[in-house]
Amino acid sequence: MKAVICSRKQGLVFTEVPTPQAGPGEVVVRVADTGVCGSDISFIKKGFFEEGYILGHEISAVVHQVGQGVEGIEPGQRVMMRPTFCGQCAFCTSGKPHFCSEYRRLLGVRDLPGGFAEYVRVLPGMLIPIPEGVDSRNAALAEVFASSYHGLNCSQAQGGSALVMGGGPIGLAMVALLKLHGFGPILLSEPVAAKREVGLAFGADAAVDPLRENLGYHVFDLTQDRGFDAVFECSGIADNVPLALDFIAVQGRITVVSVISDFARIPMRRLTFTEAKLTASISNTHEENKQILQWMAQGRLDGRPMISEIISLEELPQVFNERILAGKSIKTLLKIGPEF
Repeated sequence: MKAVICSRKQGLVFTEVPTPQAGPGEVVVRVADTGVCGSDISFIKKGFFEEGYILGHEISAVVHQVGQGVEGIEPGQRVMMRPTFCGQCAFCTSGKPHFCSEYRRLLGVRDLPGGFAEYVRVLPGMLIPIPEGVDSRNAALAEVFASSYHGLNCSQAQGGSALVMGGGPIGLAMVALLKLHGFGPILLSEPVAAKREVGLAFGADAAVDPLRENLGYHVFDLTQDRGFDAVFECSGIADNVPLALDFIAVQGRITVVSVISDFARIPMRRLTFTEAKLTASISNTHEENKQILQWMAQGRLDGRPMISEIISLEELPQVFNERILAGKSIKTLLKIGPEF
């Protein structure tokens, strides 16, 4: 089958690899679309992969082959994939299966080979059915929205004004979800004009370039100088965490949805005197993905406007080097097999 593998010397390489077969207790799916995630970019840049590994976890697919002993799954079913979980450990039984400590298997994240390929071997517990009314492109984007939805759930914010810092896919999905949940006004802070335009289309009341405009003025203008009831850091920039405290309302909620590797200096006096809540989120759950798919089926969410290019597997290495690494893409989608 055709695939794109990771090479330490060559970067991403389009090649042929053996087609996986479904062993006992396994399923092979034929990939329709796969999104290129920010974590994929980080793994490649930092070399967090085994030689020849296949990345890609934002996948829509059709069941191709069912292994012995697998029940309730039939060829032809439309599915997306998320990590497995045991359902029995303390994390799973307390509603936090994304922290499963016993049987959490990953796809395209340094575990099972992922979706930069025509076929993928998966475990049945990874499969989430795609409902009618959701096409393969939206389904491949569902996990992006689920990650933002998980951040919204972690914030425990119930409404009011909101600031989204960063207009990548996670930030744009957050804007759409905030709009869906009745938040407002919503301000998107993002330096790239094309991303600001998508943010406005997704429901932001205003979108500003923080490198050229006075963000504090917009906070004053949109919130009558109260500050935002909720701030969502979606850019991955450590300095945005203390900056968020400049813009938070009394007893507001700040949630770091991005993954930040650097240290952030927190102005504790500001945190104390506002009684703001500062938290973070990571990953998402099966249930959150199912809810996103349901909203997509109902026409209440549509992620497709964030797609900046739809390319083939063969084009990925060049597009990755020329556009994705250069920050010229919003969301790159791989069209791999027959779409639905």
